[in-house]
Amino acid sequence: MHFDTIAAISTPMGEGAIAIVRLSGDEAIQIADRVFSSPSGKKLLEAPSHTIHYGHLIEPSTAEVVEEVMVSIMKAPKTFTREDVVEINCHGGVVSVKRVLELVLKQGARLAEPGEFTKRAFLNGRVDLSQAEAVMDLIRAKTDRAMNVALNQMEGRLSRLIGELRQALLETLAQVEVNIDYPEYDDVEEMTIPLMIEKCTWVKSEIEKLLRTSSQGKILREGLSTVIIGRPNVGKSSLLNSLVQENKAIVTDIAGTTRDIIEEYVNVRGVPLRLVDTAGIRETEDIVERIGVERSRQVLKEADLILLVLNNSEPLTQEDERLFEAISGMDTIVVINKTDLPQKIDLQKVKELAGDGKVVTTSLLQDEGIDELEEAIAELFFEGTIESGDLTYVSNARHIALLDKAKETITDALRAAEMGVPVDMIQIDVTRTWEILGEIIGDTVQESLINQLFSQFCLGK
Repeated sequence: MHFDTIAAISTPMGEGAIAIVRLSGDEAIQIADRVFSSPSGKKLLEAPSHTIHYGHLIEPSTAEVVEEVMVSIMKAPKTFTREDVVEINCHGGVVSVKRVLELVLKQGARLAEPGEFTKRAFLNGRVDLSQAEAVMDLIRAKTDRAMNVALNQMEGRLSRLIGELRQALLETLAQVEVNIDYPEYDDVEEMTIPLMIEKCTWVKSEIEKLLRTSSQGKILREGLSTVIIGRPNVGKSSLLNSLVQENKAIVTDIAGTTRDIIEEYVNVRGVPLRLVDTAGIRETEDIVERIGVERSRQVLKEADLILLVLNNSEPLTQEDERLFEAISGMDTIVVINKTDLPQKIDLQKVKELAGDGKVVTTSLLQDEGIDELEEAIAELFFEGTIESGDLTYVSNARHIALLDKAKETITDALRAAEMGVPVDMIQIDVTRTWEILGEIIGDTVQESLINQLFSQFCLGK
């Protein structure tokens, strides 16, 4: 497969020690060679693969020195894209890296589209689709656990499992085809209804295992949308600051200080939280505060977890009770703050209103109770099972949707088999399951079914 040569800045924009401009394509080394000058006079075209070279980039038309660089040469096929790849390491200034990119673009490279290097790795067979998607998951990982999940997927753990399921389905389909087209073959096992049920049941159970990890995997990938709510001046912003361990929100004794949504990511016991500090939910005549309250109500509907903050030194109010009603049925942890002050809140009533929700007491002013809160969050969603390194976590929403579809079609096949439908009719749903699983790894070419059939049964000899 032939592509043109692409180039892009591979490091974040801004000031830093170094930056990298990457090229990939048949002419990557030639383009770099045209603008590179080595003190030894050695050409990049003559350099061995996987070597790095010191020199300067020169503007060919003026012989002006553009940058002092280190240039890495990596020749196909042992590269990420399976094409020739050049990485130009330059100084990490905005102007510097921009000049380097402009220079290679002038020499014939094309500016890469977003994700195009990984796309080429997929199209050239270096990685499958699920592995390609894991590259971005790895970059965006916000905790060690999320990074480990992405690494496992990038190394092909999910791909291998999907491959095993598809192989089992292919063997089943191949047997059905042989039984239909070559009934005279006595040495080939007949695909009976009980055998079809056995195969489909195993595939369905493996899909269900993957789906059982999906809620945790999705949390690790996207973060747990956690909304902090409560009446004004109960300590919501103090809670945000304590979890983030930084003064992100303004804290005062004045009710209604927080008037807009404040978002921040935080790692809590390996659980990535997308924390949202909301404006205090109350009736108000202040127009700006009222807008903030409405936004708070909106994010409440989209939350995975609610942290409801109450004031230990005040009795429960009607506003507090209305908040309990608003979050009924949602995963909630009640945080009773300001335990350093005399208790006036009715703890028994709070527990009754919380129902199955966990109740934690804190004194954010004295940094007390945060450990218990973090432990409650981790237990609520992971219950310790995330620690198992043997599980394959499904974290991608596209994969989860496809697995749901595959479960539905294999269930249809099982239902048909149990009703005694002929196996050649059941194979329609089995084939559809095989195709859907193939979409996860980007391999749904129908010809592979034919190739598999002949390679397994040697029918052409």
